[in-house]
Amino acid sequence: MPERAIIKPGENDVLIVVDVQVDFLPGGALAVPDGDAVIAPINRLAKRFRHVVLTQDWHPEGHASFASSHPAKQPFEMTDLHYGPQVLWPDHCVQGTSGAEISRDIDIPHAQLVIRKGYNAGIDSYSGFKEADRRTSTGLEGYLKERGFRRVFCAGLALDFCVAWTALDAAEAGFETYLIEDAARAIDTNGSLGKARRELEGAGVRVIRSAQITDA
Repeated sequence: MPERAIIKPGENDVLIVVDVQVDFLPGGALAVPDGDAVIAPINRLAKRFRHVVLTQDWHPEGHASFASSHPAKQPFEMTDLHYGPQVLWPDHCVQGTSGAEISRDIDIPHAQLVIRKGYNAGIDSYSGFKEADRRTSTGLEGYLKERGFRRVFCAGLALDFCVAWTALDAAEAGFETYLIEDAARAIDTNGSLGKARRELEGAGVRVIRSAQITDA
């Protein structure tokens, strides 16, 4: 497909809106720089898709990925958990808190599913498909395949973590996968954005702009 090809979403296409939650927006506990800039393009995009899925970070208090759970560590430092290297984050998206809520500015009343992730206390979960141990499934792959979707379009927060991992897992599951770059923003810690871009390219994920998606 040409890089600037125009795409008209159909019955076999689904938009996955990743983690547009209060804690990832300006003023939140783990604010993504310019994170609120994704809201308008996502709302526009969602009107072009009949099928939309939302993901929601949903951590218990004291989650293993929180720096506060490791007394000698600071946010954004690395540690090793039982499944491998882990970035340590400020406490964020704690179950039942206002910070965990999906932004009220997200206007997608026709969204068909909300996938919660990161609720296992000992395992982080960036991807909407698999947790960070790369074995524990959220069930999203089975849902999308049972519904007959073939193309997956990803947007949201943060581009270099939850959005990229969701897109990579969609591609690995056999979906034709797109990441909508202007409807996502990155944290970019420890070179994470460059790493994500290389991995997306290597996996065959197509990085596109929202203007390439039309309802006409």
